[in-house]
Amino acid sequence: MTPDQLRTIYEAYIDCLNRQDWPQLEAFVAGNVHYNGGLIGLSGYQQMSEKDHRDIPDLSFNIQMLVAEGSTIAARLRFNCTPRAEFLGLPVNGQRVSFCENVFYRFEAGKIHEVWSVIDKAAIEAQLGG
Repeated sequence: MTPDQLRTIYEAYIDCLNRQDWPQLEAFVAGNVHYNGGLIGLSGYQQMSEKDHRDIPDLSFNIQMLVAEGSTIAARLRFNCTPRAEFLGLPVNGQRVSFCENVFYRFEAGKIHEVWSVIDKAAIEAQLGG
């Protein structure tokens, strides 16, 4: 798979998340997907994504930086959203916050098999006055 093909698949995956098109998720995520080192499977990945959108109704994934090399995507995603209650253990409770996620994806056969994600929690804490 070329870097351009990988980017195209990834951008379609981000669009799928933003549309909350959960039945289409299996086109992008492998059945045995791992997230931050743990096997969660496609159903666990979908449940996590659905919960994120329930907890943050205006959640939108915005690609700020994207690098494709080999079978790996590295992305910096920007969020400007309003979590309903506690988020990452922080009392956001309806306050609008902006933050980034740095995330790596390993693809096999055109699907995401592994995800490593780090969210900039310090940016959120700073906005909450903490």
